[in-house]
Amino acid sequence: MSISVFDLFKVGVGPSSSHTVGPMMAANRFLAHLQASSAMTEVAALSVDLYGSLSATGKGHGTHGAIIAGLRGEHPESVDPAALTIWLQEVMASGELPLAGSQPVKLNWADDFRLHEESLPYHPNGMRLTALDDTGSTLATEVFYSIGGGFVVTAEEAEAGTIIDDETPIPFEFSSAAELLEMARNQRASIAEIMMSNELCWRDEAAIRGQLIDIWEAMRACVANGLIHQGILPGGLNVKRRAKEFHAALSGPQGRNLISSSFAAMDWVNLYALAVNEENAGGGRVVTAPTNGAAGIIPAVLMYFVEFSDVVSDEAIVDFLLTAAAVGILCKKNASLSGAEVGCQGEVGSACAMAAAGLCAVLGGTPEQVENAAEIGLEHNLGLTCDPVGGLVQVPCIERNALAAVKAINAALMALRGTGEHFISLDKVIKTMRDTGLDMQEKYKETAKGGLAVNAVEC
Repeated sequence: MSISVFDLFKVGVGPSSSHTVGPMMAANRFLAHLQASSAMTEVAALSVDLYGSLSATGKGHGTHGAIIAGLRGEHPESVDPAALTIWLQEVMASGELPLAGSQPVKLNWADDFRLHEESLPYHPNGMRLTALDDTGSTLATEVFYSIGGGFVVTAEEAEAGTIIDDETPIPFEFSSAAELLEMARNQRASIAEIMMSNELCWRDEAAIRGQLIDIWEAMRACVANGLIHQGILPGGLNVKRRAKEFHAALSGPQGRNLISSSFAAMDWVNLYALAVNEENAGGGRVVTAPTNGAAGIIPAVLMYFVEFSDVVSDEAIVDFLLTAAAVGILCKKNASLSGAEVGCQGEVGSACAMAAAGLCAVLGGTPEQVENAAEIGLEHNLGLTCDPVGGLVQVPCIERNALAAVKAINAALMALRGTGEHFISLDKVIKTMRDTGLDMQEKYKETAKGGLAVNAVEC
């Protein structure tokens, strides 16, 4: 099983990688299955069953609109974010969907989108898509799981333990940080160089570097969009966007006077993270890094590096993202990136560890210091619950990204002050994240049934 840096960093739409991007990709796969069969022309109706966390918070996370877009043939990286709401409203009004963009089929909002509180066997984010003919007989049905970070597997793949359907042989297959560090020592290479050697099995170096810079440019564009948009975020909580006013204050005379203070960088890091996560909450275009709920952390830390460092280059940005991805791969393989599975420690915690590792690497850290930075970043997010108020990726998600971005920078700086030797390994922290997630009550795992999600509600 081979995971690429581009599996961790994907351009998509908000507000959720597991509840928006994943369901759209699942619907894409189901559509492709229909198109590859003789049943496509016979499809007269569709039904969608959502289970567990997708049922509990799918409405606030845009799951219904994402599935409709996927069945229309749209893809997360290219779909017009503004069209999702329009298409959803059209289906609600007409009871019809243009399958693959042209074939009208029945999809009744009240009857054909069914919500089930129980979870399917493999993962809390389960969905079943069914195609029927004009007599109501089933032509095709398939179960998908959106397992976090935009990763999607079928029931068969889940049973086989497949995270991603890619068996490309790579020279440095690692399943633990200990193995990764040993490879780096034996090759006298950085973690980024180990990752680059693996990536060369899919594409040439120029393409890898070009695509990673494109990912970075998409992150920067998301920050820029967040700085100009204003108003109330959708969903009914009446949460006001703050990034534009925040930016104006920092850019004004009083803000400029603070540039020489030790607090200036923290202000800007907070701003970058808020900008990204407000865009995500508004359903805008973001980079899944490694999830949408945690999409602001890596861009904020990388923006911090670019704006406040004098050693910035495209090469450094590539190394940052490659190093961060190595940590994300470890979290994905050995625990989870899914808030519905392990709580927000799997999203914000993993992103914090990835950002800390990337920053430590480009600031000259050794592989051992990089592993230490990731360990610090993740260790101090252990037990973090996923309790989105109203089932929306707004409170506490937006501010949580800003705080985790600052924490990632601190983790990198602490690691750089050491030798790389430390008491708890990254592998043990990742295992602890997994075990803590298994022990965590379901109401604290993206169901909006516990924590702030219920205590913030006014009686």
